[in-house]
Amino acid sequence: MSPVLAGVLQLLALIAALALAYRPLGDYMARVYSSDKHLRVEKWIYKGIGADPNAQMRWPAYLRGVLAFSAVSVLFLYLLQRVQGHLPGSLGFTAIDPDQAFNTAASFVTNTNWQSYYGEQAMGHVVQTAGLAVQNFVSAAVGMAVAVALVRGFARSRTGELGNFWSDLVRGTVCILLPLSVVAAVVLVACGAIQNFAGIHSVGQFFGGSQQWNGGAVASQEAIKEVGTNGGGYFNANSAHPFENPTPFSNLFEIFLLLVIPFALTRTFGVMVGSVRQGYAILATMVTIWIGFAALMMATEFHHHGPAFDIAGGAMEGKETRFGVGASSIFAVSTTLTSTGAVDSFHSSFTGLGGGITMLGMQLGEIAPGGTGSGLYGMLIMAVIAVFIAGLMVGRTPEYLGKKIGTREIKFAACYILITPALVLIFTAAAMALPTPGHSMTNSGAHGFSEILYAYTSGANNNGSAFAGLNADTQWFNSTIGLAMLLGRFLPMVFVLALAGSLAEQKPVPATAGTLRTEKPLFTGLLVGAVLIITGLTYFPALALGPLAEGLAS
Repeated sequence: MSPVLAGVLQLLALIAALALAYRPLGDYMARVYSSDKHLRVEKWIYKGIGADPNAQMRWPAYLRGVLAFSAVSVLFLYLLQRVQGHLPGSLGFTAIDPDQAFNTAASFVTNTNWQSYYGEQAMGHVVQTAGLAVQNFVSAAVGMAVAVALVRGFARSRTGELGNFWSDLVRGTVCILLPLSVVAAVVLVACGAIQNFAGIHSVGQFFGGSQQWNGGAVASQEAIKEVGTNGGGYFNANSAHPFENPTPFSNLFEIFLLLVIPFALTRTFGVMVGSVRQGYAILATMVTIWIGFAALMMATEFHHHGPAFDIAGGAMEGKETRFGVGASSIFAVSTTLTSTGAVDSFHSSFTGLGGGITMLGMQLGEIAPGGTGSGLYGMLIMAVIAVFIAGLMVGRTPEYLGKKIGTREIKFAACYILITPALVLIFTAAAMALPTPGHSMTNSGAHGFSEILYAYTSGANNNGSAFAGLNADTQWFNSTIGLAMLLGRFLPMVFVLALAGSLAEQKPVPATAGTLRTEKPLFTGLLVGAVLIITGLTYFPALALGPLAEGLAS
């Protein structure tokens, strides 16, 4: 079987698996977030944190809950790293330096999971399980809660109430993320991923020295790393490491895990707003972009540039021979179009245009299908922009799901889409202008610029993958990327929740003959175009200096 055919068949198998899971998972999540009943374990948690799960919140109260919980999480994870040397199961590792501890705390709490350290050489079992793994669950649940709040904004009328943050947080964790992760961890263990609390041990003699590895609860963390679109790995090689991702089947299974909730949330959206066809329209937009990017990436990486590529069957530099070009391309596109950031290959070693595709996937806002929750609310913001554009074309007030998109709503949406590009471009410009950050670049020229641009794109968009080649473990990068992650996560949430509150207060507008049918293919095409054009206009000059210049020169 040719490598190209193998890659296409894997893509088709993945689409089939996602299609089978779409309806049952989407309907289940809609029931979870719509139920007025609470499990016994949920009641225990509410009692422990002193929260009333039945108290409805307006958007400022909901936002305060998000920010307060996240601030406490950052502080707890920072302190846990700083006292690591005094904890049991530390494997002899000392406390993490202040700047790196801040960066890591910001990273995992914002669902970014950017890692400027070698996991197997820095973090002990307690920090990994009680710190990083816990944040993998709750940071994903926070994103899902904010998305559900926006969906309620569309579904409700004449009220500013968006639900209860604490209830949404607990339900997302206990009823959705935890069960899926348990099943996924069992499958990964069956595939060969390790799951233990072993210490550092020698695994053999190589070139006169011993090779040493430490164990860990890898399969369980790998499961929530993908299910929650987190991305932080136990080992520096991430999902290219055989302890985390042992076989081609486990590789395809991990891609399925990182896509299944973001895609299924479109069904949840359709059910909760009372029109599954609206959910299908959003799904079609996401699928169109995702398949288009996957096809473009495979074409780029399989394109032969000489005898070495002919022999290898494609651009194999930086890719695992266990997976090949096809599977690596699908993984790279999926992890950068979501907010996962896990990698089974080194994106810096992709072709110039291939590396640019991974960057563009993040710069779209990671909305095809995006992260757990963040992808859905990001795409709904783009839908608001799209109906506004359509309204300008025909000269009437735009409406979406029976809600008027007026000046107030479009300002919230505009602020949302401008924040992240501003963070990426300002921090990239500062790093390129100052003398010290440039010393971290392994490469010069267009590829070196791409390393910097990718780092801030990954941080501000809460992706977490790295271009490799950039030494990000410096005070400058730990601090600035940490700030980019925090601002890129929580500032957009302010405008998402403000928009949700504004929509929930409105009186529904009855559909007329002039109402744009947002469940039709025409709107899907308009939405795809809006996503690509807005991103292209924003990032094209920066992309032209980096991956485009490198790709056209090769």
